[in-house]
Order: sequence, then structure tokens, then C-alpha cells
Amino acid sequence: MVHLLRRFGHDVVGAVGDGAALLAAAHRLRPALVVVDVRMPPDFRDEGLRAARRLQSEQPELAVLVLSQYVEQTFADELLEDRRGGAGMGYLLKERIGDVEEFADAVGRVAAGATVVDPEVVRQLLARRPDPLTRLTPREREVLALMAEGRSNAAIARRLVVTEAAVAKHIASILAKLDLPPAPDDHRRVLAVLAYLRV
Repeated sequence: MVHLLRRFGHDVVGAVGDGAALLAAAHRLRPALVVVDVRMPPDFRDEGLRAARRLQSEQPELAVLVLSQYVEQTFADELLEDRRGGAGMGYLLKERIGDVEEFADAVGRVAAGATVVDPEVVRQLLARRPDPLTRLTPREREVLALMAEGRSNAAIARRLVVTEAAVAKHIASILAKLDLPPAPDDHRRVLAVLAYLRV
């Protein structure tokens, strides 16, 4: 992991083996981004998740990318619920590391402040609950699904083969239909994604 991150131009200031060491290193080194496994020593349960949530609370400017072997729906809910401010947040399955370019892109987007959720996590979160977003058109749902993956307007436009203006219009409609008016303390795009993931 250290070699991979360095290969893509990231300065790795520390590598630790457990949640307590992660907290200590993050407080001492004040990194811009931490990459953490949900399950860490000594018990391999949710030590990494707990450390990540604590760091989110103590250092709201810190970007956090959490990796998991399997889709942990409760863990994903907890992390996304705590998403605040402008700091990046990501939740990816470890298998994504195998696609080096995709993983590097996710790391870069989280470091830049985006919310990146593994597509499989999105699929499973949606599959387990009934869909209350009935006011959205099929195209708006497509746009919102891509937003949930952390895609920019330009990336969504390329994926759907439409103009960025069309994407912006869809997003404005989504925000209106989800009753998310402009507010100085809220990031409406993130709130829309959270509403989508809670379905």
C-alpha cells in the first residue's frame, strides 16, 4: 500500500498496524488523508472503523478512506452519517486496490474533499431497503447514483453522454425534489447522496 501510494505521488508520512497507533500517528503527524482498514489488530473487529470515526470527530478537516474486505452495511452507514464539512470521505472494498488506476483515482478524489463510495456498497445499500425516492425520474436516479460514487459533473456527463449543463439541470431538480434548499452550513450534494444511500 505504501509503495502504491508513493507510486502515484503521495507522500506517506506514516504506516501503522493498529487503531491506537493510527490515532497517535494522526495526532502527531497531522496528515491530509488517512487510509484505514475497518478491521485492525488486536481483535480484527471494528478497530479501524472506530479510529476513523474518532479522527473524523477530532480532526474534521482530515480526509478518511476506509477499506473493507466485505460490504459492512452498518459500518458504511456510520461513516457516511458522520460525513461533515469539506473533508473527503471514502469507503471502498479492498478488491478495488487491484485496479490500481481506479484506486489511485479514488484516493485522489477523497484527498481533494470528495465522498467516494464503492459501487458495490451503493448497490447493496440500495437493495436492502425500499426506495422512497419515487419523485425522481430514471435519469435523475442515474445521475444521483453517479454522484454517490463521487463523480464530478463532467464525469457524469461523459458517462451518460449528455452535456454538463444537462447534468447541472438534473442535479438542481434532484435537490429540489429531495427538499434540499441552499443553506450556508450544508453541502447539498452530499446530503442528496446520503438520502440516496439511506434508501
